[in-house]
This record gives sequence, C-alpha cells and structure tokens, in this order.
Amino acid sequence: MSTLRDDARRGLSDIWPAMLAAVPIGLLLGALAAGKGLSPLETLVMGALVFAGGAQFAAVELWATPAPIGALVFSTLLINARHVLMSASLVPKLAGFSRGQTALGLYFMADENWALAEKRARTHALTPAYWFGMVVPFVTCWVATSTLGAVVGAALGDPRRFGADFAFTALFIALVAAFWKGRVTFWTVAAAGLASALTYRLIGPPWHVLAGALCGLAAAWFAAGSGGDAGEAGEAEAAPEVRP
Repeated sequence: MSTLRDDARRGLSDIWPAMLAAVPIGLLLGALAAGKGLSPLETLVMGALVFAGGAQFAAVELWATPAPIGALVFSTLLINARHVLMSASLVPKLAGFSRGQTALGLYFMADENWALAEKRARTHALTPAYWFGMVVPFVTCWVATSTLGAVVGAALGDPRRFGADFAFTALFIALVAAFWKGRVTFWTVAAAGLASALTYRLIGPPWHVLAGALCGLAAAWFAAGSGGDAGEAGEAEAAPEVRP
C-alpha cells in the first residue's frame, strides 16, 4: 500500500516533464505581458488567480487601455470551456477528496495534470497527496517563470526563435500517445487537429479551440458508435499499465 509520501513523490515524478516544458512558455508569457505594460506583480497575480496558459495568452494579446472587457471575458470563457468536460470526467475519480480539496484541486486543474490523473486512475486510486504532488510544483513553476519573464522583459528576447514554443506541443503529443486506443483515437485526434488548424488559419483564435473540440467530440462519437473498435478499446482499457 502506498503512503502519502509515496503518492506525493509519484505526482512530482509524473509532472516534472510538464514543468520543464512550461518554463520557456512561462517566460514568453511574462515577456509579452511586460511588453503590454503589465508589471511583474500584476503578472504574478494573474498567474496565481487565473492559472490558464491559453486564456492568459489570449488576455495579453487583447490587452489594451482601456481593457476590452467583453472580448477578454468571451475569449477566456471559450478557451477554457473544455474544463467543464475535463472536470466532469475527473470528479468521479476523486472519491477520497474532501469538498475543499476537490474545489481547490479542480481550480488549479490544467490539461497536463488532468491527463496524468486520468492515466493514473486506470491503475491506482487518485489521492489528494498524488494530485497536489502534481499541482503545487506545477503551479509554482508556472507563476515563477511567468513572473521572471515579466521582470526580464525585453532583455529575454523571444523564446520562439529557439523553438521553445514547441515544448507544450511535444508534451501533448506524448500525452495523446499514452491514451492511444486505436482507430477511435486516430479519428478523434485527426478531426480535432484538422478542424483546429483550418479554423485558426481561416478565422483565427480563439475559434480554433471550439472548432477542434466540437469536431473531435463528433469524430469520437461516430467512430465509437460504429462498433468496429469496441473490442480493441476494451482490451486497451483492461490492459494493466507496465511500471518500472
């Protein structure tokens, strides 16, 4: 039986690659925020209260004086609408959490710790120690690097010239690979990716997020409903995870 310390260590062990990928993105966000006139303190508070990379980038991109409140609210709501479905899928697996732990844990839920928690739940019961072993260092890393980016500002330069903006993309590819279940996964990822890319190119953000989500859901529903992959998906779900 795992102890609280073991679960917390496992959470940190699982999340550290995402933390590493977050460093250049956090620095980039901070530098962009500084370029829009936000102070390091304002950047720190935004990271701690909002903690949503996509929404923060959208807010910084739209930031002006006076602030376009309507556009900011709409964009961030649209980008973060996926968290409703993510929370709905995760809550049944948080049976060992108190109400306060559930509320606090889901407040700081991100794509990375959600995906890792879903993967963990296949073979182990999710515990507060594991969840917060992921969340606390990840949130700390994000807030610290975005604040540092705001402090350094223009001297940092654009990390994208080093290809740093691909770090999260590479991480999400690895997360999707861990959830691969054959044809259903293929069509879901293909439909979401194609719809998102086309919408981003033809219409622009943040509509590509909604287009990708809707098309991915539709593709998953049609592919799973065809029945051809049911056996394959069931076997993949039942197969135990091999751990070192």
